[in-house]
Amino acid sequence: MNQIESMNQIERITYYENLLNEATAVLNEFGKALDAFVEVQGKIAELEKYYTSEEWKLDFMASEEGELPWSLLCGVLSEDGIDHMLEDNRELLDRAGSIQSKEDACPDSTDPDDSKAARENG
Repeated sequence: MNQIESMNQIERITYYENLLNEATAVLNEFGKALDAFVEVQGKIAELEKYYTSEEWKLDFMASEEGELPWSLLCGVLSEDGIDHMLEDNRELLDRAGSIQSKEDACPDSTDPDDSKAARENG
């Protein structure tokens, strides 16, 4: 007998209520993060355009030659910093695409009508 089968009705309902609350909280946070991720894509494209431009090369050389103020934050001139951020972005975009691909391959089991029918017939 597994853990859930050994629960009484109150324990079972409480257990599933906790699962619902946890999943709802995670989905809400994920939704906010996803909105921010989508929103920042334009800024990432702008950074990539700057990184591949002559202006970036000139700024990088000025930094290397000590021509910029020492107090100037210039992480954007770090090749590794931009490369890593762009790679992280590509990986996240790929992951998001693979989630969509998996959804396309699987029937939608979250259809509220299906769930309702299962409860009524089960």
